[in-house]
Amino acid sequence: MKPPWPLKPFAVLASFGLLITLPQFIPQWHNWRVYEWRSASSLLDFQPRMREESPVEEELARLRPASPQPGQDPSKIADPHGAMDAFYASLLRTERGEPGAVTRILHYGDSPVTADLITADVRALLQERFGDSGHGAYLIARPWAWYNHRGIDVESGGWRADPATLRKQKDGWYGLGGVSFTGDTGAFSRIRLKRPGHTRLAVSFVAQPGGGELRVLAGDIEAGVLDTSASEPAASQESFDIPPEAQEIDLRVTRGPVRLFQVELFKPNPGIVYDSIGLNGTWAGVLAWHMNGRHWAEQLRRAKPSLVIVNYGTNESGYRNYIDTTYPRDVREIITRIRAAVPEASILIMSPMDRGVREAGGTIGTMPSIPHLVAVQAKLAAENGCAFFNTFDAMGGPGTMGKWYSAEPRLVSADFIHPLPAGGRIVGTLLYNALMDGYNAYKLRLLRQTAAVDRQPGTVRP
Repeated sequence: MKPPWPLKPFAVLASFGLLITLPQFIPQWHNWRVYEWRSASSLLDFQPRMREESPVEEELARLRPASPQPGQDPSKIADPHGAMDAFYASLLRTERGEPGAVTRILHYGDSPVTADLITADVRALLQERFGDSGHGAYLIARPWAWYNHRGIDVESGGWRADPATLRKQKDGWYGLGGVSFTGDTGAFSRIRLKRPGHTRLAVSFVAQPGGGELRVLAGDIEAGVLDTSASEPAASQESFDIPPEAQEIDLRVTRGPVRLFQVELFKPNPGIVYDSIGLNGTWAGVLAWHMNGRHWAEQLRRAKPSLVIVNYGTNESGYRNYIDTTYPRDVREIITRIRAAVPEASILIMSPMDRGVREAGGTIGTMPSIPHLVAVQAKLAAENGCAFFNTFDAMGGPGTMGKWYSAEPRLVSADFIHPLPAGGRIVGTLLYNALMDGYNAYKLRLLRQTAAVDRQPGTVRP
């Protein structure tokens, strides 16, 4: 007996419905959403709605989030308790050119950071002012086609990439950069540097029973051979001296298996190292729970950052229930982990950019959950002794992505989420200016403290 409907068309429709529904509930698949199911009811609503408030204002009123302090200039970093002082102190030593005074910044973020957007411009501006101590961390290969760092290119083959977002490594070891790479004999990575000057290459890897060998070439010179065999598994790092004129680094597995995380590139002089650590499709829970806590702590301590920037939120913004329930716990766990690992480092919570959505009539507005998420982040930063940068307000607030999409040249892609290079440069410059504003205020405060001491009776300065 034949069914009352054709099976194949029904199966196709059911599969399609499943595919467009699952990304609504799985954060890792957020970037593949093609339809907002919560707007489905509007298809049957043929009467125009009379709104007294914008969708953003309605959402803020409904959720009643705690807002940043009134009068806070969004172009500046909110730091009422001096959370950034450790970073500014390191920056001052670097500016003075003290021996070994390297200020390292770890910038954790989602897809824009994956492509080194925003971060590349901050890195360039800081290194131009304070000196260039090297590029910092770079993944062994491209886990995603759009993984890219300005000034570096890579050609690779034979690697299996396991990002922390997918949680496939049972030990939770993903290195500093959040991706584990496994390769057998013949796997290789050829890293090309646009500019010379690096003198040290560090390779992060897993030493393990039966581990293979990795040959390291810098130009035509063999920098060394890395033996990854060990009696017990352990995350480790090996450094190699490379000639400053070398602009090509070749890593090749001569005997497998080998498990690597990232390379790190350094120059010998005082200056800035700005690490762009982006994971595609990531959210706060990845750093909080997917990364093995002890392993990540070891990676952070080895990096010795002066500042850790936690720049998440775009992917989380599509899940309002998560924002109001689990998200605060995840952020607090991230802060706890960073502070336990590197208590001397400053922590800056950086909000997401605006996220545009099509509204009735075709205009591009702001996703209503974005302002609420930003306010939640500001509150979490204040409660946990971290600094906060309101990227959303600094770039213009509600409706900014609509303006960016209509701009000539266009500043954001057609998803109203991912900035184009010119848009990334705007946000990068905003962050740099905010950092410098805080740094200059710090130096002025030190000057006033010194002047106050000098005015005290009986003070004798050497």
